[in-house]
Parts: sequence; structure tokens; C-alpha cells
Amino acid sequence: MVGMRYDHDNCEMYSGIIIGNGLPVVKMNSGFDAQHSYAIKPNGHIPNGNSTKGQNGSIHRSEKLLNGNEYTSNGNGHIHHNDDVNEKHVPLPEDDVRMERSLGLVSGTAIIAGTMIGSGIFVSPKGVLEGAGSVGMSLVIWLSCGIISMLGALTYAELGTTIARSGGEHAYLMEAFNPNEKHKCFGRIPAFLFDWISVFIIRPSMFAIMCFTLGTYVTQPFYHDCVPPIYLTKIFTVLAMVLLCVINCMSIKFAERIQVVMMVVKLLAAAIIVGGGFYSLSQGNTETIASGFEGTGTETSIIVLSFYNGLWAYDGWNNLNFVTEELQNPRKNIPRAICIAIPLVTVVYIVVNIGYFAVLTQAEILESGAVAVEWGKRMLGVMQWVIPVFVVCSCFGSANGSLFSSGRLCYVAAYDGHLPSVLSFLHLRRHTPIPSMIFTLIISALLVVPFDLSSLIGFFSFTAWIFYGLTASTVLVLRYRFKHKTEHDNYQVPLVVPILVMILSVYLVLVPLIYLPKPEYIHVLIFMAVGLLLYFLLVYKEVKIPCVGFATEFMQKLFLIVPPSGKTE
Repeated sequence: MVGMRYDHDNCEMYSGIIIGNGLPVVKMNSGFDAQHSYAIKPNGHIPNGNSTKGQNGSIHRSEKLLNGNEYTSNGNGHIHHNDDVNEKHVPLPEDDVRMERSLGLVSGTAIIAGTMIGSGIFVSPKGVLEGAGSVGMSLVIWLSCGIISMLGALTYAELGTTIARSGGEHAYLMEAFNPNEKHKCFGRIPAFLFDWISVFIIRPSMFAIMCFTLGTYVTQPFYHDCVPPIYLTKIFTVLAMVLLCVINCMSIKFAERIQVVMMVVKLLAAAIIVGGGFYSLSQGNTETIASGFEGTGTETSIIVLSFYNGLWAYDGWNNLNFVTEELQNPRKNIPRAICIAIPLVTVVYIVVNIGYFAVLTQAEILESGAVAVEWGKRMLGVMQWVIPVFVVCSCFGSANGSLFSSGRLCYVAAYDGHLPSVLSFLHLRRHTPIPSMIFTLIISALLVVPFDLSSLIGFFSFTAWIFYGLTASTVLVLRYRFKHKTEHDNYQVPLVVPILVMILSVYLVLVPLIYLPKPEYIHVLIFMAVGLLLYFLLVYKEVKIPCVGFATEFMQKLFLIVPPSGKTE
């Protein structure tokens, strides 16, 4: 049962789950709800990432280190462990409202590979080849993008096993630059700007691109050699978004099963393209591949844009870091899932491209808006419909993984006061983050209306690599801070790896700005400046926004959502 009341005089809302004789109270200030007071449940549970005040007034953050055990960090490198944290999947008590550790190694691998193998390999070959200028150079770029993604993923593996908290970059930036609220004014800025850009640009555009590709492949077969009306494609795009949102709001386990099944479907689709390609090669169709590096481009800015298209196809390598608290034994499963998924995806991408080049000419690939469909027409005859079906399933699985992780980022950002608190609420019975899922859906749908696919890919890649590099720098910060701690069983990458990621991110961000500036890039910088202003108003100064309490109360009644168990000031 949910009990709520609203205090109109103080503009504060009180709500809670009635459990036994007690009523946990939620007290929310307006603005971005930067401060909260939550009465602890009878079991006294304080969830991961919560900050509590000690007897001396200092603030201690409850986090998790690589071994999955809870610890309290005071920012000076001294770690105090609480070994009673269970990493295994244990059914929660009926009155405990939080997300469970239900993801194993297979599910974790599916979240990475299942999100990476999606719309990118069916859309990006054209963009990569266009920038590379030659078949040989395009294959080099695909391999290089796989190596870059592996370097980034290994860096994130160290972060994910050291700070085993959901939220990905948000959690690492908060811990690195704002340990225990020591730097209240400026320490939160990196994490807030990441949340601001990610929640409104990076994650929604990633989800929108995948669903837009799905809509393209759904409508294309009905128009044969003609281009389908853009409005029809966007209608199917939004319908797919809504369906995925409903699935993720209804059941976490069902969303996990879809991810595993769709990963198998993706690999089957890739196997068909690869098999058909090698059959074509055996028939002597080697003209395209034999052209090698003929026509390789020399313009640095154009090559960087081709890397953007390739890296977009690989994006998703950090998705597991957004759901760390739902992963069983993260110390072992994060590195294992990365080492399985990313080499697998790299091999698949290279051989699929060879399959394309074995059947289609370079000109045909550059002229086609749907490379895989064109390949199917040439190789499968009356069975050409199989490829669009596989591609739609592949995009559906990738979009599912993207939404699954994006909702967790929104949830964690709201939990830490960077977004309205209602976005961190969970469904009372299903324990799904319904508000954060719906919020991501709305932003993604709004992005689909004014943008086309190519502009979204450039928009996404540029903003993403700003924060990939910044997050890689947190490895250096955290290693320095914890250099005196007694435990040395942490998973660590060679220090050169995060440094390389930082250098690559600077290169990928600065080169387009200098040599090929676009309005989208300037818009991102302006958007970040607006976010900085909002940070000082709504988070640091805690300026109140009217009607936040009314909206929260309405959403709680509408969706039957409550704060996570044990959330306290």
C-alpha cells in the first residue's frame, strides 16, 4: 500500500510504502531535489552509493570495491570493508524495493555484444568506406576501431571492478572528483555535465539511431528500389521505442532474455552474410577486394569521420558498467564479459565487411542506404526478405540493450540529486525504473523528429568521446588516491591503456572541430554551457522549481512507484 500527502504551505511532498506499523517518509525539496530525507525501513538497509554522516559530521559514501564487498571511503585511501554483501542472486524480501543481482556472465556478455552488434554494421559500412576511400583502408579502420574499443573497455573494467556501482561514467566521475562531498562546488561538475549531456543527447541519440535503423529496414522492403517516406520510417521508429519501453518497464528478466535471444539472431545473420560472401569469393568475384588500398583518402578530417562511423558500430562496449549493481560477481564477470564480447564483435565486423565486398562493388555500397538489404537482393533471390527480418531483430536487440542501460544512468543520476528524484523511483512490485525509462523514451522520440540518421551519428560520437577520455583520466586519479590501501587484488590494466584512451579521445574531438566544424559540434558546447548554469542554480544553490512535488505525487499514483529502499539523507 502506498501512502502520500502534500504539504501546500511548505511545498514538500511526503510519500512512502506502509510497512507494518511504520511509514517511511520521503521529503523532497524542489529544484533537482538535491537534498532528500528518507526514513530508513525497519531493516535499516542503505543501498549502494548512499552517503551518510558520521558522528563527527564527516560524510562517508557507501560503495563497493572490486571484490563486491561494501566499503566506506573517506577519500584518503583508507578502505573499511563490510563483508556481508552478497554478490549472488538472492530473492529480495517483499518490502525491499531495489533492483536485484540477476545478471550472470551470459547476460552480461549479451548486454555488451548484443548492443554492439546492431544497426552499426548494417549502416556504417557506407560511412566508413566513404571516409576511407578504399576497401583495404576501410578494413584497417574497422580493426582499429575494435582495438580502440577494447582499450576503452579494459579501462572501464578496472573502474567497474573498483567502484562496483551502477551508472557507468557518472559513478566514476563522482568518486574521482567529488569523494565524500569534499568539493561541493566544483567536484560534482564533471559528473553533472556527463549526466546532462548523456541523458539528453548521448544515450537518447544512441537509442534513437538504433530504432531509426529498425524503422528503415521495416519500411524499405515495401518500396523496393524507392526510398520510403521519411514520416513512415519515423512512425515505425517511435512504435519500436514505445514497445521496448513497455517491455523494460514490465519485466527486467524478460528484457534480459530478449537480449540473449537477439544476440544469437545477430550472429546467425552475420553467419549468413559471411557464408554468402565466401561462396561469392570461391566463384572468383574478387574484383572489389583485390582493389586493396587503391583510392585511399588523405584528408585527416574525413578519415576521422570514418572512424566516427566505425566507432559508432562498436559503441556499447561500456554498457555493462551501467548495470554493475545488477551483475553477479562483478569483479570476475566484467573483465570476462569484455574479453569475450569485444574480440567476438571485432571478428564478426571484419568478416561481415569482407562478405559485403565479395558481393557488392564499392560504388554499390556507397550508393546504397541499406547495404545488407542490397546484399540480400544479390545473393538470396526469393529469400531476400530474410535479411531485413534479421536486421530488424538485430536492431531491436541493440535498442533493447541501449534502453536497458540508459534507464540505469538516468536512475543513478536522479538518485544522486542531478535530476528530479522521481526519476530514481522504482515500481513497487516489479522493481523496474519506470520513470527513468519513460523519460529516456520521450527524449529519444523528440530527437527522431528533427534529425536524420547521419547527423545523429556525428552528434553522438563527438559528445561520447569527450566523456570517454575524461572518464579514462579517473583511473589515474583513483590509483593515486588508493595507492596506500592494503588490498592488491584489484583488476588493473597497464597504465598506458587509459593514457592512450585519453589521447585518442582528444584527437577524435579536436580534429573535427578544427578541420571540419559543423553546427552540431557548436551546439554541444553551448548545451554544456547551459548545463553548467543549471548546475549552479539547481544543484549547488538548490533554487526551487515550482510544482515538482505535485508532479512527483501524480507520477507515484499513476505508476505505483516508490523510492529505492533505505534512501536517506
